[in-house]
Amino acid sequence: MTHSFPNDTMSSTTNTSGAPSTATRPVVLTCAQPTGRLHLGNYLGAVINWGRMQDDYECYFGVVDQHAITLPKVPTELRRNTYTCLAQYIAAGIDPERSHIFVQSHVIGHTELAWVLGCLCPLGQLERMTQFKDKAHKQEFVYSGLLYYPVLMAADILLYNAHVVPVGEDQKQHLELARDLAEKFNRTFSPTFNVPEAFIGKTGARIMSLQNPASKMSKSDPNTNATIYLTDTPDVVRRKILSSVTDSGSEVRVGEDKPGITNLLAIMSAVTEREMGALEEEFAGKGYGVFKAVVADAVIARLDPVRLRYEELIQDTAHLDAVFKAGADAAQKTAWKTLAKVHRKVGFVERAR
Repeated sequence: MTHSFPNDTMSSTTNTSGAPSTATRPVVLTCAQPTGRLHLGNYLGAVINWGRMQDDYECYFGVVDQHAITLPKVPTELRRNTYTCLAQYIAAGIDPERSHIFVQSHVIGHTELAWVLGCLCPLGQLERMTQFKDKAHKQEFVYSGLLYYPVLMAADILLYNAHVVPVGEDQKQHLELARDLAEKFNRTFSPTFNVPEAFIGKTGARIMSLQNPASKMSKSDPNTNATIYLTDTPDVVRRKILSSVTDSGSEVRVGEDKPGITNLLAIMSAVTEREMGALEEEFAGKGYGVFKAVVADAVIARLDPVRLRYEELIQDTAHLDAVFKAGADAAQKTAWKTLAKVHRKVGFVERAR
């Protein structure tokens, strides 16, 4: 299911499950693992959309370090990447004054709610998850955290009673599990959770590799010229775009026979907010070289302010710590309220205070 914004049709005090909502605005929750540098696809397909939602939604943006350890991680790298993730979010337009940015492990409630939800989740439903099957097939050893990952993701969402969850296509199945678990909890006990809806952005949602336009742009691509990072300097961005693969002929147009040029048109359209049809008309008869040079200029103009802001932020650890603390404090207040309801409904004895 998809969701549009900002003219949201959902009331801030009602929802599809009948569960009460205490937020003055509909709640958005989205999270990302601290895996290092964000790339152009992350920025155009996700982070820009998140920034646009800040005025119309109560926004929670989580850096999910607990999810990150489902695969082995070097502790010092995980800590460094957590700061890097925050600095890039802020540089890319996520405003700590308008949103709650927090580290998952700083908030009590994610793993606690995941246990309750896991006790309602059939094992077979987890074993059928496409991402689990794909990743398990590639690994010699499969740890239980990888199997349980979607339940923790459901807890991330339901802990804040989110109405809307911006997700990529590869996470839609996990969001469906969160919806299923919300509905099951509501049926089993009483209306408690909103049943979250997916928001999948259209503009720039699928930015492809510069060297293999049949595949999405990815930080795991071994070809360093395939991916543009937010931290790349203008010279590096220009080199990567000018060396991107193109197609036979010289016509700048969208087409299945033109995957390389179609990808560059999509990038140009996303960074300039112009229709691809208008771009096709502008570059008719001008050839690939001219077109690539203009795409490079446009991407640099869009990304370089982000890079410069990031370089300032990453040097100020005290400021980043303060942002994380403020975000965690706000998130914790909501988490305590949700946990109290869940504990009471499942029959736990209230803790003496």
